[in-house]
Amino acid sequence: MRSYVFPALIILLTAVFFGSYAFVTVSIAIFVLIFLKDRNKKYLIFLFLAFMAFIHPLLGIVPIIYLLLIMERDNFYRIAYILGSLFLVFIIFPILNLLLYFSPQSIYDKSLINAITVSFVAATSSTVIGLIFALPIGYVLARRNFIGKSIVESIIDLPIVVPHTVAGIILLLVFGTSGIWGAPLEEIGIRFYYAMPGIIVAMLFVSAPFLINQVREGIKKIDERYEYTAMSLGAGRFRTFMEIILPQIKGNILTGSVNSWARAISEFGAVMMIAFYPMVAPTYIYFLYTNYGLKAALPATAFLLLITLVVFIFLKIIAERMKNA
Repeated sequence: MRSYVFPALIILLTAVFFGSYAFVTVSIAIFVLIFLKDRNKKYLIFLFLAFMAFIHPLLGIVPIIYLLLIMERDNFYRIAYILGSLFLVFIIFPILNLLLYFSPQSIYDKSLINAITVSFVAATSSTVIGLIFALPIGYVLARRNFIGKSIVESIIDLPIVVPHTVAGIILLLVFGTSGIWGAPLEEIGIRFYYAMPGIIVAMLFVSAPFLINQVREGIKKIDERYEYTAMSLGAGRFRTFMEIILPQIKGNILTGSVNSWARAISEFGAVMMIAFYPMVAPTYIYFLYTNYGLKAALPATAFLLLITLVVFIFLKIIAERMKNA
């Protein structure tokens, strides 16, 4: 029954914040599930204590603690479960609470749909571009020791720690209309400022480290002797990489791509600085909030959250299956 403890705590603690009726309903469902597995009469006391939530919602903590005490005997795990579930509820509850504001009418908001489309296209493009660079960089970092390697690895991680608005200004100086690269490129028709390429560049800057690091860690785990064996049989370095390395890091590539895509699609600060238009989804939501208030922004925010959650979870499941294949 220990395998049920942590999930049950997370669900019950989340239900506490949705009120008495939600908590009691969830408690009954959990009681039925647990009681069918282990017909211990002690669980009846848990069910009885759950109705204390009708007196005050916070009294739902009492049956939760009771359930923890009878299902887990190790005090260390008891503390770990409580602290872990509290943090997860800190993440889960605000998300579920926001989803309650979802309105089907959001689907008919053409501006929102256009903004989401721009976000998905730009995030996917930045991920594909990032992968092109991540494979060679990850391979070099995994297989070669060279002077300044730690500095190179720090540079790769730098976009993670740079404040988003600062990242936007950095890119604006380079890719803006008067930027070092932006000005000459604009003369030949490639525009970054207030254009799709600017959005892709901003997303690539902040998301590429997640992909590079995943590729590097995946290659590190592969014994280099496989490569030497393949090359001793006549395969070139490129063929060895394509046929020996790539198949073994496909899980890392997909995991890194999913994390990179998710980071890109959530970017706001850097994108807004270099390309407020065309609007990406976070920028459009910011526009709704600043111009029409929180109430107007909530349905669009809930709709965006729902879509990104579905896509992200779906891709994570595929990535995990490929990693374990």
